[in-house]
Amino acid sequence: MPELPDVEGYRRYFARYAEGRRIHGVRVPAPDVLRNTSPQGLARALRGKRFVHPRRHGKWLLAPTGGATVLLHFGMTGGLRWTAAPSPAHRHDRVILVLAGGELRYRNMRKLGGVWLARTDADIDRITGALGPDALALDGDGFAELLAGRRGGIKATLMNQKVIAGIGNELSDEILWQTRVHPARRVPELGERRRSELYRTMRQVIVESNRHGRIPRKRSWISSQRRLREPVCPRCRSALRRSPIAGRTSYWCPRCQRR
Repeated sequence: MPELPDVEGYRRYFARYAEGRRIHGVRVPAPDVLRNTSPQGLARALRGKRFVHPRRHGKWLLAPTGGATVLLHFGMTGGLRWTAAPSPAHRHDRVILVLAGGELRYRNMRKLGGVWLARTDADIDRITGALGPDALALDGDGFAELLAGRRGGIKATLMNQKVIAGIGNELSDEILWQTRVHPARRVPELGERRRSELYRTMRQVIVESNRHGRIPRKRSWISSQRRLREPVCPRCRSALRRSPIAGRTSYWCPRCQRR
């Protein structure tokens, strides 16, 4: 599932190819990915407008026009493709924004996620639901306030989009491994120093991942071991453990991340 760094990469891509361009029209090969509008309604709202600077909140990409805003969620297989020359649509192109100078295509093989249309800020809030602050926008005091009073596991808390927006399964594993915190540890078990370390590591991991536009498979990161048959800890070379925690397959080191 795309997480904050992936969507930040899509945001930059959208800004590069769509920002400032006039919208000539919309083609929708797969109307079922439009979650709250029709192809005709989307075209009427966008035609003749220009996209202004796109923004991101957690895993959501928001593309405003100065009037209506297009919201994109990428599910597990979504992405964006730009083409300046006329070409046939790819079989997974679901929504095609016809712009001055080319087309920006929302491509999504499995049709998870989707495209929404918002006319007001209240519409945006209704579409995204209650989201916590964006993980990259948090300062240390804000992070501490969010953890205060939480009683659940730390991994589940980090992944809860109503608490912190943007962190998913892989980012949370990376942050916890780098901080040497077991993913099943409960928030009240973490002292002030450990919470401060978690915040600093979260910032560092997200900033470095944003630099790549994705979570990098660095050899010094636990992300490099995901999906390997026999993953080992990049730090101590112990065999990594894999098991469901907070409803997701989690990777951690039993030696570095003691319960």
